[in-house]
Amino acid sequence: MEKIKKITLSEKEMPTQWYNITADLPNAPLPMLNPKTKQPATPEDLLPIFAEELVKQEFSTSPFIDIPEEVQDLYRLWRPTPLVRAYALEKALDTPAHIYFKNESTSMAGSHKPNTAIPQAYYNHRQGIRRLTTETGGGQWGSALSFAAKHFGLELTVFMVRVSYEQKPYRKLMMQTWGAEVIPSPSRRTATGRKILHETPDTPGSLGTAVSEAVEMAISDPGTNYAIGSVMNHVLLHQTVIGEEALKQMEKAEEMPDVVIGCFGGGSNFAGIAFPFLRQKLTGKHNLRVVAVEPLSCPKLTQGTFRYDFGDTVGLTPLLPMYTLGHTFTPASIHAGGLRYHGAGIATSQLLKDGYIEAASVPQTETFQTGVLFARTEGIIPAPESAHAIAQAIREAKRAKEEGKQRTILFNLSGHGLVDLYAYEQYFAGKLPS
Repeated sequence: MEKIKKITLSEKEMPTQWYNITADLPNAPLPMLNPKTKQPATPEDLLPIFAEELVKQEFSTSPFIDIPEEVQDLYRLWRPTPLVRAYALEKALDTPAHIYFKNESTSMAGSHKPNTAIPQAYYNHRQGIRRLTTETGGGQWGSALSFAAKHFGLELTVFMVRVSYEQKPYRKLMMQTWGAEVIPSPSRRTATGRKILHETPDTPGSLGTAVSEAVEMAISDPGTNYAIGSVMNHVLLHQTVIGEEALKQMEKAEEMPDVVIGCFGGGSNFAGIAFPFLRQKLTGKHNLRVVAVEPLSCPKLTQGTFRYDFGDTVGLTPLLPMYTLGHTFTPASIHAGGLRYHGAGIATSQLLKDGYIEAASVPQTETFQTGVLFARTEGIIPAPESAHAIAQAIREAKRAKEEGKQRTILFNLSGHGLVDLYAYEQYFAGKLPS
């Protein structure tokens, strides 16, 4: 085959439906539970904070859900995204493996997050909601939702995990440029934040706490809804445009991956790349390995337990059946802020429990080592979150070399690191903990 570096799709080839993996799961997941009654949650339980159409998607068992035309129009600002063969990285590793990556860094926010931010803002706008609240870890989600909210004329308040608020000032400025109010979490704006600050004034914060603050604000105002960047099923299915495109692009490359890799915080970019390929596995069309990669310092998939737990710190959200480190867990202050979450989504947890996916963990120093190698070979400085996927792809490529086997590897480059350069500065100065 002719040596092709980048495999692209036309706008006409962009997916017009999202994929809902719950329709194909061999074992139906346990239901989420109402936090007060401990009974299976109903759509009515979620309507006070989520748009009605998003709640329908959360409970849907349809395999495919149509993408509204207005959402498709905004997707076309940067989608379809390219699939790239990492020839230079392969050469540097001297591996027989073929390494491909889906480049989600080309969006206005520099990451995959607009794939769900845009439909969430759209459905809330269509319902007449005037204001949204949300949390953000590394700032990629907050940035994406800030753009989407501004486009649809919605006000937005973002509770940004305090350590990331301090580490990533340019993410904060991106949100403010798009008109969002950005508050370090925990804050004195909510009862949750005031309580936590009173008990632990020096806390770096956590995504669980930021979720609690955002949900509390949404509950207190009928004109305000909450938007979430990961974990929930409606978020994961929005992200499957990534994998649906990648399926078509791998076919154009005349290859199919032996292993698909995504970094893992709450599961959004992992689901986006992995779930469409898992459909091939679950329906017997193609066998492959799928690996979720998390920080060694926040190892809910590799060291957590499968049980019911809250999605937030103080227990305002439904109880989810998931792998978790406990909703009060406060992760170390690593620079991959988007991966500092205590639990995993329902569908991903069920897939891991049933053995359809694998999990791996990577220390922070290894992620930056491999991130620098990727930048020096492929030219893209990756976000610290995305560097976890790169690290695992390199592990797989080295294993292929050791075994003398050709292996096709696909990973999701979920975002660039151009506003994360402080983290690289700390790495080059030798100041990052492992």
